[in-house]
This record gives sequence, C-alpha cells and structure tokens, in this order.
Amino acid sequence: MLMSLSHFTARRLFSRAYCGLKASSSKKQKFCLEMARPSSNMADFREVFAKAKHIAIITGAGVSAESGVPTFRGAGGLWRKWQAQELATPEAFARNPSRVWEFYHYRREVMLSKHPNPAHIAIAECERRLSKQGRSVVVITQNIDELHRKAGTKHLLEIHGSLFKTRCTNCGNVAANYKSPICPALAGKGAPDPETEDATIPVEDLPQCEEDGCNGLLRPHVVWFGETLDPDILTEVEKELEICDLCLVVGTSSVVYPAAMFAPQVSARGVPVAEFNMEATPATNRFRFHFPGPCGTTLPPALARHQTEIIS
Repeated sequence: MLMSLSHFTARRLFSRAYCGLKASSSKKQKFCLEMARPSSNMADFREVFAKAKHIAIITGAGVSAESGVPTFRGAGGLWRKWQAQELATPEAFARNPSRVWEFYHYRREVMLSKHPNPAHIAIAECERRLSKQGRSVVVITQNIDELHRKAGTKHLLEIHGSLFKTRCTNCGNVAANYKSPICPALAGKGAPDPETEDATIPVEDLPQCEEDGCNGLLRPHVVWFGETLDPDILTEVEKELEICDLCLVVGTSSVVYPAAMFAPQVSARGVPVAEFNMEATPATNRFRFHFPGPCGTTLPPALARHQTEIIS
C-alpha cells in the first residue's frame, strides 16, 4: 500500500535509535551507512541465515504483486478515474464515504480470490520450522491484504492495517470483518471501470458498527494518507528490530516512510540485511546482500532448511 507519512512520525519512532547512532564513532557510522556493493552470493547468505536466532522480515507490495494483487501504482493504476491517494484519505471519506467504501469493497472482493504465492509460503514455513528450534521469525508488513496470514504466518505486524478489519468512527471499536459483501448495499458495487457511475449509497446503508447501541459508521481499519501509524504497533516493531540478528527486506521499494528507515537502521548497527526485490532501491547499497528477481523465485531457496538444522 502506498503511504506518505509525516517526517515527524519517522523522527518520533526512531529518535532513540538515532540517538544511539550518534553516540557511535563517526568512522563506524560511516562504515555502516556506506557499505560496499551488496553481495548476491546465496551460499554466503545461507551461512548467515543458519546462525540467526531472531529474524525480521519486512515486506511490501512487491511480494503481493506476484499473487495478482492490484497495486494502484504508476500508469494505469487507477480505480475509475482516481488514484489511490485521492481516495485513501480521511478527507475523501468525510466528503464521500460511499465512494471510498466502493473502492475498498472492490479491493476486499478482489483479495478474497487471491492466494499466497511461494514467497508468502516460504516465509510462513520458515517461521514454523525455526520456532521448533527455539529461533524466531517476525514479519513486519506494509501490505493490507492479509496474504501472510492466509499463508500461515503467526508473528505478524501489519503496520498499515488490514482490508479485513473495520474501525467505528463513533466508538472506535476495531473488529475483523470477512463478510462478502460487507453490507447489502455494496453488493455488486465497486466496479473499477472509468465509465462506472458512483453508487451514492446513503450513509445509513453503509457498513455500521454492531456494538450494542452504537450503529456508528464503519471505516476500513487501514492507515490513510496523512494519518500516523499505530504507536503500539510501532513500539513492537522497534523492539523486534532491536533484537534481530538478521533482517530481510522483501518486495519493497524502500521509499515509503517510516518503513523505509527500518532496514537501514538495522544495517547501521552492523546486522546483516538482505534485500529481495525486482530491482535495486535507494537503500540497496546500505545492505550486505541483494537478490534481484521475483520474490517467489528468490526467497524459497534462501529460507529453505539449512543442512545444519536439526529437525525434531
């Protein structure tokens, strides 16, 4: 999911971590941030992987694109005549909640037909296997499609929320919601074609809170443009990044903040970072490894059982 978040949010999240960097020697900091050209040697990565006890995997839209998930990016990335950033805002929802709900209803219905690809499955299988060895894997995802959850990932931090959760604009209750359609009035609505007219559904017919006596208007429980991330989730992310001894960056452009800061910050303290992406990103040269190509092709062999692993 594309997200443009304030620099204030990013500074607030990593103020403590960056203070720690400033306390380091300037030479060490320069070395960490300006590493040599990253390696694409899988055997070397596998040796690092075999020794890691706490692995953090940061994922972005690229990992889901291989499952056929629309990204609404670039040329042709429109829903009807709007770009995602014109619909995924609190202001757009306040102006036209019916249109915004049509957009998200369409995305929910599309996702119900999509399935995890080999990259999602490799991550989930790795987590299951390593947990039996007393090792941990956490997935920190920018995606809102729940494909990691479908694949079986348990330790999952969804920093941008989920298409399949709602939040009440009245009482604030957050709830999982997999109804199809999410409400009767949206049945058959949400077609993405440019010539499709808005359904103009009355607010009282849009998804409503089911908490006793509330009946407030529901909104998707996702982080919209101009909104800050959940501070509790960010605290969990920071804790995981502080203890990880290997970090993977999978299918992300490393340009969306604050997530774009996560892996470079880990790398800056000397922890190996491996990037799996179709192409190089602005952060690539800060990482120890870079494996170009589709994540569904490059990731499974990277996370497969190492010969040194003892299977109980």
